[in-house]
Amino acid sequence: MSPATGPCPFCAVVAGDLPAAVVLDDGVVAAFLDNRPLFKGHVLVVPVIHAETLVDLPPEDVGPYFTRVRAVAAAVETGLGAAGSFVAMNNRVSQSVPHLHTHVVPRRPKDGLRGFFWPRTKYDSDDEAAEYAARVRDGLGEI
Repeated sequence: MSPATGPCPFCAVVAGDLPAAVVLDDGVVAAFLDNRPLFKGHVLVVPVIHAETLVDLPPEDVGPYFTRVRAVAAAVETGLGAAGSFVAMNNRVSQSVPHLHTHVVPRRPKDGLRGFFWPRTKYDSDDEAAEYAARVRDGLGEI
């Protein structure tokens, strides 16, 4: 596997060809705000190489990938003052972009998230998205 090229939007984010509110980009993963978040601060963590599903990720990359997912989950809680987080991944079914990605969603009691019928929201502006990304980045520094 190699750094991806082509029409994959997540590969375009990794390459810097598509704008995103990035919270982590360390050569192993890129983590950035979902542009249709369940709740503000919803982060997608993607490997920098193009792997369509978890099964496609080389075994030697699984540990480093999930170490970053773990760090982002802690950062979302710390940086956003969330009570917890929801961490999820789809493989093919319900996978809107065929590039492995893990959702890290801030959670609060009675936030309205029930089962798999998830509300979606939008950021009021790019500035607001950038502020949420900065807060999650700040949380990374505290782990």
